[in-house]
This record gives sequence, structure tokens and C-alpha cells, in this order.
Amino acid sequence: MADPRADGEPAAHPATRPTAYRERPSHRLPGAVVWTRADVSADPVRVVPDGCMDLIAVDGRLIVAGPDTRAHLVEAVPGAVYTGVRFLPGTGAALLGVRAHDLRDRRVPLEDLWPGRRARLAARRVAEAPRPGRALEEVVGGAVAADAYDPVAAAVLLSARQGEPVSVLAARLGLGERQVHRRSLHAFGYGPKTLARVLRANRALELARAGVRFADAAVTCGYADQAHLAREMRRLTGATLGALLRER
Repeated sequence: MADPRADGEPAAHPATRPTAYRERPSHRLPGAVVWTRADVSADPVRVVPDGCMDLIAVDGRLIVAGPDTRAHLVEAVPGAVYTGVRFLPGTGAALLGVRAHDLRDRRVPLEDLWPGRRARLAARRVAEAPRPGRALEEVVGGAVAADAYDPVAAAVLLSARQGEPVSVLAARLGLGERQVHRRSLHAFGYGPKTLARVLRANRALELARAGVRFADAAVTCGYADQAHLAREMRRLTGATLGALLRER
């Protein structure tokens, strides 16, 4: 018999609940990540801006976490278990049928965004599923229309990751900068420049967590120097890079 945990997602049973945090690539939603987290202490959890939107299941409810421009300190409840789907930047709004900038820096019940009955059925389906993560993928994957994605969003994401000027992107797309900005707001929750800042800070944090020296991470990610990286990290997360590593 195949190992039921082979996909990296624990079953919804006390004996197999996660002890902290784990994640796996989505089987159904390109670029998305399915994650689980269990609060093992009362220490608040810092959620750092990453350019993404999440759909989160907890206590029989479904919550949409909008794109962040600042860190959120989330109250921890020892024993609470969360399951979520973190969408590839620029896709969450289309998958959920919302405008990303309407949810910026917000946490909103799915019932406020979808028709009540539809949202309640989705929440019940996830709550009763032996694999809540898979159920979340199915709920969202079955809701999106084939033409829901804005093709400009993928270009904005690639451009932001490369640190390309918005003017260059707009010229390549044959669009005005204001139009690119407006469509970026709809898909990501903020404009291309803010998206690039968030993605660059996340890349620097990933390198630091991998053991790269802060100064080298700053150079690799295109900061003027380590001090520039430190200032940006404080603005976006409210903490120093060293503090973020210790929190994890």
C-alpha cells in the first residue's frame, strides 16, 4: 500500500498533525504551494510580504489573506492547525475572482467574497476532507475560468523579478505605464515597483536563510550595499534580517 503521506500533506487526524510548518508544490495549481502550520507556542508569527495571496482553512472557516505591503504579526494559539494554499504571485486574484488591491493588507472571510452558500459548501468540503490541502486545491481549481488570467501579469512578474524599469516593460508590451500599473494592481495588489521591492527582499531573505552572508546577499539582489538591504528589510518586515532568521 502506498504511503498516504507521500505527497507531503498530513491527514486530518490528531496522530498525524504537523508539529510546526511544512509545504509542498500544488498538484493542481501551477506555481502554488500547499502548506500546513501548527502553533506549538504562544509566540506570535510574523508573516512577511511575499507578493502572494493565500486561501487558509482554520476551525472550519476559509480566510483569504490578501497581498501584504508590510509584515503582519499573527496571534498564535497553541494547538491550532492551519492549512493553506499560497498562490503564485499574480494568480490568486484570478483564481478567487477578486481584485487583489481590494484585499491589500487584509484578511477576509471567503463568505465576504463568494456567494454565501458557495463559500459555506467549500468550507465544509475542506473541513471534512482527509487531506484538507487537496480539498483546497480542488475548490479553487474548479472555480477558475480558463480565460481568467491576465497575460500581462506574467510579464509583470518576470520583469519585477529581474528589476527591469517599468518603462521598458510597458514599451515591450505596447502599453502605457499607467495601464501596466492598473493591471498590476488588479493582479498583484500593488504596482510593479512595489512588487519588485517585495520580491527582492524575499530573495535576500532566502539567501540569508541559506547561509549567505548579508553583504553578499545584498550584492546578489541588487542593493547598493548591506545598509540599503537593512533599511529595506526594516521597512517591509519591521525587523532586522538577523531577527528574522532567529524568529524562524
